[in-house]
Amino acid sequence: MARPLLLILQRIALVLVLATALIGGSAQAQSGPSVPDLVSRLAGADFNETERVVEALAASGDASVARLLEALGDGDLYYRRSDNAVFIATRGGEGYLLTDPLTGTSAGEAGRREVAKVRVNNSLRRAVRAAIGTLTLRSPDPAIRIAAAQSVLKSGDPEAVEPLTEAIAAEQNDSVRAVMERARAAAILNSDASDAVKIDAVKTIAAKSSQDTRAILLAASNGASEALGSAIADAVRRVEGDLALWSAAQNVWYGLSLGSVLLLAAIGLAITFGVMGVINMAHGEMVMIGAYVTYVVQEIIRNHAPFLFDVSLLIALPLAFAIAGAVGMAIERGIIRFLYGRPLETLLATWGLSLILQQVVRSLFGPTNQEVGAPSWMSGAFELGGLTLTYGRVWIIVFALVVFAVLVLVLRHTSFGLQMRAVTQNRRMASSMGIRTNWTDALTFGLGSGIAGVAGVALSQIDNVSPNLGQSYIIDSFLVVVFGGVGNLWGTLVGALSLGVLNKFLEPYAGAVLGKILVLVFIILFIQKRPRGLFALKGRAVES
Repeated sequence: MARPLLLILQRIALVLVLATALIGGSAQAQSGPSVPDLVSRLAGADFNETERVVEALAASGDASVARLLEALGDGDLYYRRSDNAVFIATRGGEGYLLTDPLTGTSAGEAGRREVAKVRVNNSLRRAVRAAIGTLTLRSPDPAIRIAAAQSVLKSGDPEAVEPLTEAIAAEQNDSVRAVMERARAAAILNSDASDAVKIDAVKTIAAKSSQDTRAILLAASNGASEALGSAIADAVRRVEGDLALWSAAQNVWYGLSLGSVLLLAAIGLAITFGVMGVINMAHGEMVMIGAYVTYVVQEIIRNHAPFLFDVSLLIALPLAFAIAGAVGMAIERGIIRFLYGRPLETLLATWGLSLILQQVVRSLFGPTNQEVGAPSWMSGAFELGGLTLTYGRVWIIVFALVVFAVLVLVLRHTSFGLQMRAVTQNRRMASSMGIRTNWTDALTFGLGSGIAGVAGVALSQIDNVSPNLGQSYIIDSFLVVVFGGVGNLWGTLVGALSLGVLNKFLEPYAGAVLGKILVLVFIILFIQKRPRGLFALKGRAVES
């Protein structure tokens, strides 16, 4: 009884051993040789064997293989005669400098007789290019797959049709698949496919309107048949129509972006000019002070606390407001309060003061531009349809609107705002009601200067920080204030955005300088019809 049982157990054990061996062999057969094993087969291989190895390397999907394939295609792949080890070899010294083809690490040197080149021919080079395309199209990184597909989209290589077809079938990411489909369509247009297939490819390419799409379609129209040429012509007309609409939308965006900059620069001037009637030619220097405060803050952070760089602008904002506001109050108390009622002398005094402030900044920081960096959350851009929007401009528009909203709340819902509006509407009546108009003027001038300093923080991200920064915006700021209505914040908002958009639509046709001249002529003619601007202030003092 014991002996039959022992035989049964032995047979079961034998079956398990055989099954394990079969499973292991099957798994090894399915996994195939490893990448290093494939690389070692290139040593002394003929062209057919090398092509088989290249195909197997591409099928592995290993990103480290790309360096090896590029070296093979360039004729820089060698193997050492003594041990058949494969390297990337470059001329150096009396022999070759060796590099590991998979890791990129240095592998020492070898004499010229110690190594031999892995031979390639034109057919093998084509196989290498196809393998590199297949490898990058199957990369685990979506950005690499998109870059590979875009490369094919621009080149239109007909040999990429099959690799792209296989990659599209395996692709799970919708955005990557869309780029691959357009790339495959571009490759089909350069292939020997039938007209029906190429017409479908034209539709695929034209689904996204861009200058690249237009260029691809125009290139494909050369030598095209009548049916294909007609389809391409129709697609080009649709693309050009879409591009014209997106171009207009892009100009509107640029105009709103410029308008937000003008709003930041002019909003403080609208307050001081509207309440006190002071033509402050030094207002641009308050913007400059805010920009230099940002520079100083970033320098301190770079040297002592670099981990705070991403919040450097948030730190600079209150400091710029306080410093520029304090300088503004000092100007009002020290100079402007003695010149009320004499606008020409005020203009000359503030113009001279602006020159003094510029020279002070030159003496402290030098005449050259200073470097102000952008935090990570303001860097880069993104696409919205056919628009390209930079994060820096988006944040400046948001910031300008936030500053405007806060200022409106201050003027509407605080006692200081009430006093300011009272002085604006009727200074004598406000004084008789117990409002200290002199201090209201000083605080108003300080508020306007502080807002200009805050504008300087924003402008430091899109313009050169130099002693001449404020001069670039002072004239445009006055135009915005006069056009919108002196002292009216809503008029300043509408005026800034309107002039910004108008400038951007005129620039492509008239140029930047002539465009500004045309805007100035328009405002002069407009003021002849509406001397108080778009939104005139109401009040006895204003109307008298």
